[in-house]
Amino acid sequence: MNCKSSSARTAVTSIVVSLFLATALHAQAPARPATPEVAPKQAAPIDLTGYWVAVVTEDWRWRMVTPAKGDYASVPINLAAKTMADKWDPSKDEAAGEQCRSYGAPAIMRVPGRLHITWQDDRTLKVETDAGEQTRLLRFDEPKTPAGAPTWQGISLAKWETPRVPALGAGDPQPKAAFGDLKVTTSHLRPGYLRKNGIPYSDKTQMTEYWDLSTEHYLTGTHNGEQWLVVTTQVTDPTYLQEDWITSLNFRKEPDGSKWDPEPCSAKW
Repeated sequence: MNCKSSSARTAVTSIVVSLFLATALHAQAPARPATPEVAPKQAAPIDLTGYWVAVVTEDWRWRMVTPAKGDYASVPINLAAKTMADKWDPSKDEAAGEQCRSYGAPAIMRVPGRLHITWQDDRTLKVETDAGEQTRLLRFDEPKTPAGAPTWQGISLAKWETPRVPALGAGDPQPKAAFGDLKVTTSHLRPGYLRKNGIPYSDKTQMTEYWDLSTEHYLTGTHNGEQWLVVTTQVTDPTYLQEDWITSLNFRKEPDGSKWDPEPCSAKW
């Protein structure tokens, strides 16, 4: 018998046996337990709950008073938006029951007032505003039912953005991130106003927000333990904006709800 042929057959036999043993051992190995899911409420890297008051540090003259018709500075509107805004008539809005047009999701965070943030359930943050008595629901899951008609607050999907954590062993609970922020994307919006004086946004508007929490703030330069919420917003509207409108809003946490003062929507102030 040829020695080379014998050696080749021996090598092939060894490979086949090795593959058989590996397959058998894999089949006998117990199933690895799945890593348990942690609900968004429990996984939250920052605590957004409580009462927050808007601190108007930018765009004061457009936020604290109703701008005059034709004052569209700082918003990158196109000609179609200007044509629409030039027709603004708050009395007609009120008569038509449209007094909440400037309280939709793309505008409500800029309205001076207070927020009350709570967990509606383990997977939904609820943001209530005393200005206009609006309620935003920030859901961590895609809706399971049809969206229905567009609304002032639309559909907001939330996601914690946190740094990477080390890989875990099978079945080990996911550790809670030490820091991070909240990303919120909003769509399915009813057309409304970006600003009180009739600057429009369309039903094609998409909004992305980043909610960041800090105990120190560049506006004060102090280290007194105050908590600040900064919401950076990017509004995209192919119908009425020439480019994305990006703003940054500041809120300071209050100890309780003693200053909470709900007021209905108003088309005039």
